[in-house]
Order: sequence, then structure tokens, then C-alpha cells
Amino acid sequence: MASKSGRKVIVTCAVTGAIHTPSMSPHLPVTPDEIAENAIAAAEAGATVIHLHARDPQTGRPTQDPAAFQQFLPRIKQNTAAVINLTTGGSPHMTIEERLRPASHFKPEVASLNMGSMNFGLFPMLDRFQTFQHEWERQHLENSRDLVFKNTFKDIEHILKTCSGNGTRFEFECYDISHLYNLAHFLDRKLVTPPLFVQSVFGILGGIGPHPEDVMHMKRTADRLFGDQYVWSVLGAGRNQMPVASMSLALGGNVRVGLEDSLWAGPGRLATSNAEQVRIVRSLIEGLSLEVATPEEARAMLSLKGGHDVNF
Repeated sequence: MASKSGRKVIVTCAVTGAIHTPSMSPHLPVTPDEIAENAIAAAEAGATVIHLHARDPQTGRPTQDPAAFQQFLPRIKQNTAAVINLTTGGSPHMTIEERLRPASHFKPEVASLNMGSMNFGLFPMLDRFQTFQHEWERQHLENSRDLVFKNTFKDIEHILKTCSGNGTRFEFECYDISHLYNLAHFLDRKLVTPPLFVQSVFGILGGIGPHPEDVMHMKRTADRLFGDQYVWSVLGAGRNQMPVASMSLALGGNVRVGLEDSLWAGPGRLATSNAEQVRIVRSLIEGLSLEVATPEEARAMLSLKGGHDVNF
């Protein structure tokens, strides 16, 4: 990694995700137009990597139908130089085959990959949000009381083997310390190759918490397991977004923001767009005398195949 003064920070923006529901914020992108416009504006604001899910435009429900992604992927590619990262997480309620469809079909530069099974509790959001436009929203949150987000060794190996032949590399989403050890297992078996893009997730109920000691523990463990073979990034869920980003920046890491991870732009204030969160984190980066990586710099840092070699 370059010296601190010359270090470039990769900013990932996760535009819509599958956690939040349309009733929680009028600014959550749902339709293909909204997703495309938010992604392009986030890139213009400085996002290096755009991480994408799709939704049913009528209900806002998450979908992994490639036809839904097709409605915004070419438009984003034509209007930005950003690295495009497609989810294989989809929604915790989906099968592994459903979740894999977009990455398998579109052969992106990067795909996300969850590195272990976990309880995935979204039901505390029912304390904050009581009224919903769509019937599925309340069920989506309520059902998470009894939900295991399944990512077995077999599942992970299946995704790795399906996508690696396409030259797709991975954003390894690690929600707990055990997920780092799972990644080390696949590194030992040579099913993944450095540089590893490790995205540490803090503040999801069921995963590691957002305390500074948790952030340090994740970083120390990754350093011990992977040394100089990885690029570290973080995301903090909800109100933890910017505090966790700040810790990562101080520790030499990269950051992820976006309405997938948090709907907020300050205490009690909904973010009006993904670009707003990109601008906030960019001000933190520049306040520390650091620079945001360009998409081409990120491609070099992560050893990506390039935006020309995708199927969209």
C-alpha cells in the first residue's frame, strides 16, 4: 500500500440494496430510472465503485431477474467510468441460484460475495417504521426474527467457480471475524487470488458491532491473515455509516456509503440521494488530506479486468 500521504481511497456507493423498503424513505431508488440516476450522480460526486441491486418498479421488492438489471446497467456504463459491482447477496430470502443470476449473466468486473451464514436481524426497524405502502415490507422485517442468511462453504465455492471463469473479482463481505477465517480458507485452497477486496460490515444485528474496538479487531485480524495481500474497506449500517468510515480512513482503509447501508445524512435527517452521502464521505477524506481514487486507480489497486470486458 502507498504511503499515507500518497494514498488513494476507494469510495464504493451501494445505491439501493435489499434491506431498506420504499416506505422508509421517499429517496430510496426503486425504478430503473431512479437507480440509474442515483448511480450516475454518485459517480459524478466521486464514487469510484457503484454496487447495484435491482427492485420491482411497482412494489420496490428486491429482484435478481437479469431483465431488471438490464434496464439500468448499460445506461450507467455509458454515462460513468465507475467500476460496476453486482450483488450475489440479493436478499437473504432468496436461493443461491437466484442470487447468482445477475453476476453470472452480466460478467461484471466485481461481484459482492458474503463470506458466511449468519442471523440477519432487520426486525428492530419495526420500532422506527410503523406504516408501510406494500404488504411485503412488514413481512420482510418481521420474518427476519427467524432468518438465517445462508452462505455455506458449498454456496461460496459455487459462486467463486461460476464467476471466476468470467474474470469477475469479488468484494468479500465480512460481517464477523469468522468470515475472515472463511476467506483465509479459500485463499489457502487457491480458489481466490490476491489482492483481496475485503469489505468489513459493522452494525447489522447478527454480525459484529460498530464499536471502535470491533473495527480494530477486524483490521488486526485481516492484517494477520492477509498481510499485504488485501485492500480493506468498511461499511457501517445506519447511523454508524460515517463514524465507521472515519475510523477506516484513519486506519488506512477505504469506505462504502449509499442508501443500501444507511438512509441518513445526519441525526434524524434522511439523505436525499446517494450522491449526498458520497459528498459527505468525500469531505471526510479530503479533510484528512487524502484523495479519492479514480475508477482507473481502483482497477489497478484491485487488479480488475476493465469495464470493456463485461456483458452489458
